[in-house]
Amino acid sequence: MSTPASSSKGGVIQIKRQGDLAIIIPASEVETMEWELIEQAAEIVLMPLKREPPAAVIVDLSQVSFFGSVFLSLLLRCHKLVKQQGGEMVLCGVSQRAKELLEVTALDTIWAIYNTREEAIQALSI
Repeated sequence: MSTPASSSKGGVIQIKRQGDLAIIIPASEVETMEWELIEQAAEIVLMPLKREPPAAVIVDLSQVSFFGSVFLSLLLRCHKLVKQQGGEMVLCGVSQRAKELLEVTALDTIWAIYNTREEAIQALSI
């Protein structure tokens, strides 16, 4: 299952299922996502996770160089939902610039960060 979510700027956030894992793949357009779009994006991302709770969620940031507070709020909302459902959320493909932001905000302490999607899948499969 793949659910594309489009913003008015043409940005896309895809959600793919692989077994009981959900993989969220934001496109580079999330770097400039405006606050007004966050509610729409959150609903599009969170709805499939509410309908069919995954055991774990991987957010693949390999297409994203950086992001700000708007996208961070989306990640936090996703994390909260996944935790409430008893799941785990991890990140992969995080750029150096994004890693620095996660370190400054101490969010790197709540999410495991993997270099690649394959590493994340393997870690969650153990």
